[in-house]
Amino acid sequence: MNLWKDWRLHVVVLGIVIVTELIGTHKVSIGSGVILLLPMLYAIIIGLGVFFTPVVKEKQSKNAETLVFLAVSLLMAKFGVTIGPAVNTILEVGPALILQELGHLATLLIALPVAVLLGLKRESIGMTHSIGREPNVALIMDKYGLNSPEGRGVMSIYIFGTIFGAVFLGLISGILATITPLHPLAFAMASGVGSGSMMAAASGSLVSAFPNLEKDIVALAGASNLISTATGLYVSIFIALPLTEKFYAFLTKFRDKKTASKVKVEG
Repeated sequence: MNLWKDWRLHVVVLGIVIVTELIGTHKVSIGSGVILLLPMLYAIIIGLGVFFTPVVKEKQSKNAETLVFLAVSLLMAKFGVTIGPAVNTILEVGPALILQELGHLATLLIALPVAVLLGLKRESIGMTHSIGREPNVALIMDKYGLNSPEGRGVMSIYIFGTIFGAVFLGLISGILATITPLHPLAFAMASGVGSGSMMAAASGSLVSAFPNLEKDIVALAGASNLISTATGLYVSIFIALPLTEKFYAFLTKFRDKKTASKVKVEG
């Protein structure tokens, strides 16, 4: 109950929400790409700035950690309510959209070796097992806790993805759709990565480049994002996270052996 009595924290959060909603959503066109600036982006930037002021004390910082878990739980419940009525849609779109989840495994196959090479420890598990959106944050928080190295890793990627993910997808989808022979609808299907802001940025760029396909782009992007949200969590639970754990153990064991051999030779 003490969490709900922390009036300073709730006033700060309410103030940030009001300010960001007043700013609203803005689009910046760059060639065939679009940078989508969403209130979530402003909220993270303002929140980080307020954290380094006397307005937020250590008590508010610790209380916010628990409230983040509660907020993500509510968000997961919302996903379940959204997914339930759309089960028939998910079944109708065919295996192509479902199989795209296997492509998300590239995050650990490519990014994890780089993270280990840079000297990161178990933070790299939270950072690289997925693209680190809301369902994955909830998974890591439930399995390891927010204060764990894995929790810090997934939250860093969540913040990074919120700031740069939408910008990257907004630019890359429009650019690739206009310079490659692939059909724009293929990029629409690929824009659903389990993040509403990233999907909106990617589909917005595609609509700007191919306005005659607007309805199809929006429909396929929405279905793709819905499936990523519905199936992505299960892929993370049963495939991605266990595989990341094993791959991390292998890479660190190899790195430690190499370091030991180097020290032995120098000695």
